[in-house]
Amino acid sequence: MLDLVVILGPTASGKTNFAVKLADLFETEIISADSRQIYKNMDIGTGKDLFEYQINGKSIPYHLIDIIDPLEDYSIHKFSNDFYNAYKSIIKKNKLPILCGGSGLYIESILLNYKIPNIPPDYELRQELENKSIKSLQSLLQKIDYNTFNIDYHNTKRRIIRSIEIHNKKNINSETGIKPRIQNYKVVGIKTNRDILLKKIQIRLEERINTGMIEEVKKLVDQGLSLDRLKYFGLEYKFIGEYLFNNISYDEMFQKLNIAINRFSKRQMTFFRRMEKRGINIKWFNSCDIDKAKNYIES
Repeated sequence: MLDLVVILGPTASGKTNFAVKLADLFETEIISADSRQIYKNMDIGTGKDLFEYQINGKSIPYHLIDIIDPLEDYSIHKFSNDFYNAYKSIIKKNKLPILCGGSGLYIESILLNYKIPNIPPDYELRQELENKSIKSLQSLLQKIDYNTFNIDYHNTKRRIIRSIEIHNKKNINSETGIKPRIQNYKVVGIKTNRDILLKKIQIRLEERINTGMIEEVKKLVDQGLSLDRLKYFGLEYKFIGEYLFNNISYDEMFQKLNIAINRFSKRQMTFFRRMEKRGINIKWFNSCDIDKAKNYIES
């Protein structure tokens, strides 16, 4: 019997809808593996689309969505703890948990059972490194811990500096949060034609802007989020933040954001291919292949 099913794919591939349909068929619950959907009041930009969890007249239970405030920090260590709490609660109901998302590092941390040290912040180091550019910080991390560096994840100062902190103190005694490795799992990937995906990304971006995404970011600014904090969340929040702070025009915002999301989807696929090279078997299906995926999971 399987311990876990994972549904992954690039942004706009339809993985949430796919996971919900599978959760309905298996009468189970979904754990989100999305590094931004954990934040409250960040709905449109993160693509929560909670309406998708309604199917056949019922609601599919979900976990790790809307769990912290945007001003709070999160980490892979916290994700690991939160994941296992949700996982255990689903297992106790004799259900098959489904982990769904596009944050490859979160998914890989569970499947490869990362040893994640619970190391406190080093404020002196943070002050020392804060004025360095992202590129110089990336170079520093690659030099001191090449295997840890991941261009998809280490794209903000906060994340890079945190990884340097962990590297500097990883030999001290601290709780690592090591959990029993989940051995019996199957990973389902949602494959898409690249040209079709790029078109879907643009259409979705237009829809989100027309349904209040700019207003959502403005509310966050009104609640005290700085431009630096918006940049930390990346993509929609970064570029709409630049627009709201009058650093770029509306047209520049849309064009740059669309290109950035396209590049992000490409980096996601690169990371998924890296996961395969590291021994994680991903079985790829089209978004309409629900029955085929169900048969694969049951086989």
